[in-house]
Amino acid sequence: MFSSAPTPSAPVATYRAMLLAALAVGALLLLAASDASARSRHTVEHNADGSTTARTGVVRAAPGGGGVLRGRSVTTDGQGQGSVRSGAAAVGPNGATAVRQGQSARNADGTASHSSAITAQGDWGTLQSTGAATRSADGSVTQGRTTTATSATTGNSVQTSSSYNADTGRSRSASCFDASGAPMACPARP
Repeated sequence: MFSSAPTPSAPVATYRAMLLAALAVGALLLLAASDASARSRHTVEHNADGSTTARTGVVRAAPGGGGVLRGRSVTTDGQGQGSVRSGAAAVGPNGATAVRQGQSARNADGTASHSSAITAQGDWGTLQSTGAATRSADGSVTQGRTTTATSATTGNSVQTSSSYNADTGRSRSASCFDASGAPMACPARP
């Protein structure tokens, strides 16, 4: 059923798009708060169909500048199924940024799935990573992740891919590229 490692179905969203999406979710959660100085918001909805949805949003400002915005939504249907969606955005005092989003689902038959993406940017360079995992009803797990990091200093980048499934075990590969995109030898680890 799960013969190969899953790959994310869509490419990583751009840094700005992910940041704007996380900020929009957080702003909507916090605008609903009656206290104008609220830095967190938690709501729970019990629906007529027996499902429940809980949402949490948190905003924190760092004393030296920057801050963190997080949002999370958990839904259960009362039939053994549930899902979680989460997102976070962080800005450091030096202007470095990171955005993460993820979603997980559990089904009544024991199957489950998870996917996530992160993008970060700072003086050192950029990072983008996407991954996904599934669990079948018999408990076997398949997962995969692709990560690309680019140096702001040299423009060189490394792309790693890793996967796991019960039949073939774990595999990992890495490819390095110079600033023009031409393949190059990856530096040895210290």
